[in-house]
Amino acid sequence: MDIINKWTESSFILKILIGVIIGAILGIIVHEWSIIGFPGEIFVEALKAIAPILVFILVASAISKAKSGIGSKYGMIIIIFLATNFIAAMVAVIACYFYPINIHFSSVSNAAAPGGLGEILYDMVLSIFSNPIKSLSEGEYLSILFWSVIIGFALRMVANDTTKDVIEDISDALTKVVGIIIQFAPIGVLGLVFTAVSENGLSIFSQYGQLIFLIVICMAVVGFIVNPFISFLFLRRNPYPLVLTCFRESGVTAFFSRSSAANIPINMHLCERLGLEKDFFSVSIPLGSTINTNGAAITITVMTLVTCHTLGISVSLPIAIVLCFISTLAACGASGVVGGSLLLIPMACSIFGISPDVSMQAVAVGFVISIIQDSCETALNSACDVLFTSTVEYYNRAKNGEPVNYMGEFAKK
Repeated sequence: MDIINKWTESSFILKILIGVIIGAILGIIVHEWSIIGFPGEIFVEALKAIAPILVFILVASAISKAKSGIGSKYGMIIIIFLATNFIAAMVAVIACYFYPINIHFSSVSNAAAPGGLGEILYDMVLSIFSNPIKSLSEGEYLSILFWSVIIGFALRMVANDTTKDVIEDISDALTKVVGIIIQFAPIGVLGLVFTAVSENGLSIFSQYGQLIFLIVICMAVVGFIVNPFISFLFLRRNPYPLVLTCFRESGVTAFFSRSSAANIPINMHLCERLGLEKDFFSVSIPLGSTINTNGAAITITVMTLVTCHTLGISVSLPIAIVLCFISTLAACGASGVVGGSLLLIPMACSIFGISPDVSMQAVAVGFVISIIQDSCETALNSACDVLFTSTVEYYNRAKNGEPVNYMGEFAKK
C-alpha cells in the first residue's frame, strides 16, 4: 500500500519522462522485443474505450444540471476554437512564404481522400445524426456530442432531481475509472516510445527534416506565442504558467498517444485539478477535441503550399486566405476522417487545380513524417483545449465578480 501511495503522489511528469527515456533506450537496444510495446497499446485502447461513454454521460449530466448563463461560455469557446484554427492556418501561410520548400514525390498512397469540402460537410452532418449506440461503439464524437446535448436538455426538462443525481454519480464513477487508468500512463508511454523507436530508429528525427522543421516551428509559434497571447488578452496576466502546465500535463501524453480522443479523459482530469467548473469543461473538452484543431489546420496548409511550391504554382494573397478558410473548416472534420488531417490535403490542393495523383503523393509524404507531425499536432490540439477552456472559465468568473482560483491546485506548488 505504501508503494502505491508513493507512486500516485510522486510527480506525474517525472514518471512520464522516465517512461520516455526507458522506452527509447529499450527501443534501440532490444528493438526486436515487440512485447515491450504492448502496454502502450493497452493504455491507448483503454482510454479510447472509456472516452466515448465518459463524454456521453458527462455532457448529458452537465447540461441536465447546468446553471443558468453557462450557454454564453459555450458560444465564446466555439468562437475561440474556430478563430485560432484560422490564425494557425495564417501562420502556416506566412511561414511557407519565408521558408519555401521543395519535396520529392516518390510514391503514391492508395488511400481514398475526400472529394471536396461539400463532401466533408455532407459526411459530417450525416455522422452527427448517426445511431447513438453505433457512435458510442465506434467513437464518433460529433454524434456523441449531439445526442448527449439533446438528451441532457431533455433530462433537464423532465427528469427529477433523483434521476439527475444518479446520472451524476455514474459520471463521477467513470471519472474515477479514468483516474485509475491515468496512473498507468508512464508505463503506457514507455511502450509507445519503444514501439516508435524500434520501428523507425533514430531516423524518425531526420526523415524529411526541412518539412518537419517547418511544420513543428509553425505549431510551436501557435502553441507558445499566438495562443498564449490570445489567453493574455482575456486574462490580462502572464499566461505562461497555465500554458506550460497544459503542455506538460496534457501535451506530453497526447504527443505519444497521438489520439485526441484518448486524451479527453486526461484533459478532463487536468481541468478538475485546475479548479474549473465541471459543467463547462465536460462539454468544452470533447468539443475542443473535435473542432479545436490548430495542428490540423497547419498541416493541411503547409502540405498544400509546399506542393504548390514544388510544382511552381504561384499562390496570391486572396487565394491564400481562401485556403486558410478551407483549412479551418476541413480541420474541424479531421478527427472524423480516417488518416486525420493528411487525407484532407487533396481537398485543399484541389483549389489550385492540382490533380489527385499528385496531391496523394503529398499525402504519402505526410505519412512518412507523421511519426513527428501527428504527435506534435495532437499535443498542440489537446493542450490548447485545456488552455482555452481555462481562459474562458477564468475570464467569465472575473467578469461576474466571482473569486478566481487561477491554476487551481497548481498554484500551491
